[in-house]
Amino acid sequence: MSWLRLCVRITTFMVFLAATTMLAAGLRITEAVTRKAIDRTPWARFCFRWACRCLGLDIHQHGSPSDDTVLFVSNHISWSDIPILGSLAPIRFLSKAEVGQWPAIGWLARQAGTLFIRRGGGQARRVRNQIVENLQAGENVLVYPEGTTSAGLTVLPFHGLLLKAAPESRTPVQPVTIAYRRNGRPDYLAPFIGDDEFHCHLLRMLREPSARVDVVFHAPVSASDQPPTGEIAARLREIVLDGLARIYSGEYDGRASDLLRTGDAPGLPRLPSLRGGQRSPDQSTG
Repeated sequence: MSWLRLCVRITTFMVFLAATTMLAAGLRITEAVTRKAIDRTPWARFCFRWACRCLGLDIHQHGSPSDDTVLFVSNHISWSDIPILGSLAPIRFLSKAEVGQWPAIGWLARQAGTLFIRRGGGQARRVRNQIVENLQAGENVLVYPEGTTSAGLTVLPFHGLLLKAAPESRTPVQPVTIAYRRNGRPDYLAPFIGDDEFHCHLLRMLREPSARVDVVFHAPVSASDQPPTGEIAARLREIVLDGLARIYSGEYDGRASDLLRTGDAPGLPRLPSLRGGQRSPDQSTG
């Protein structure tokens, strides 16, 4: 059964990838002919949602993304976090430079407006300035403050340099928690860690039954003008980690909060302040 599942899913995924590539190429040609920029946001969300279906992911959303421009921050478990979160909200992603070199996937990521960062050489500061520009232009951006993927059992310390983009652009921060489960336990297949290669990881995911993915959109947090960076990082990590604990405790199981199915979104609470967060030593990416 696993091999039959793999054959069906890989065929569907390859057809989807080809169709998405043609769509992206068509948008570029249209822009060249008309000399007018095309908003790729609705197209990107459409493609991300179909990517999740091809991957066989069972997504459950809790809470809702802000209607206002925000800097999303999330824990990071796998490359599949990107299509999952991209299917739920209009987002420009920040990704490691290596992803931009992946065949087809890297080109599509660039067409979707992904910002790439390479370790070292002051790249983090350059990218932070780009994030500030995007936020000021009304575009949501998502960063992974852990700086790498984890096994999904906890949340690694948050690096603070890129988070400075929020107060610099006077933009709220919305924490997001993502978790993968299989048979009620943390999914051992989803984490993309170590020296794993993309194509091997993809095949393992496609071969197995669907994993449940819970995504929690926490209440946006208002950024003060000059908050300590370590304070921001520590406070946001606490929120994301609490969401992870709640998911694994089963608190969200059985709730009719999967917006992909119901279309209902609970209201967002009032914005708390970052000033009350616990301080921690500042760490910076790059």
